[in-house]
Amino acid sequence: SHGVHTHMTNTRITDVEVMERRYPVLLRQFSLRKNSGGPGTFNGGDGVIREIEFLRPLSVGILSERRSYRPYGLHGGESGQAGVNIIVTAAGSTWNLGAKNTYQAQKGDAIQICTPGGGGWGPAHLPSPIASSSATEEDIV
Repeated sequence: SHGVHTHMTNTRITDVEVMERRYPVLLRQFSLRKNSGGPGTFNGGDGVIREIEFLRPLSVGILSERRSYRPYGLHGGESGQAGVNIIVTAAGSTWNLGAKNTYQAQKGDAIQICTPGGGGWGPAHLPSPIASSSATEEDIV
């Protein structure tokens, strides 16, 4: 599945409306990170992109994983893309914040959080059983 997060301290992704009401931020983008899942008989799921603009100076902290090591595939599947956390300053410069860091954001700065894609399952050169049946990905558990 695309855009699924696991091992996130038993939390779900915070709704945009809740985040923007509670914090001085604006969500610029929330989308799937296309083709970030690893190839395989069953491709790994795509990660997400969340770009958050800071509406006033804030202290920002991030604690994330799979930024250096890509999520591995299984049974011949290939690894998904590693995640990346990018700071975009109000002046337009960008730099990689890293996996675990803090940052003193200024008004107009933004963070772009690109989560990793999942690893694929099975060799990519084998046809998917779904393609040769009437089943869909949702039918397979």
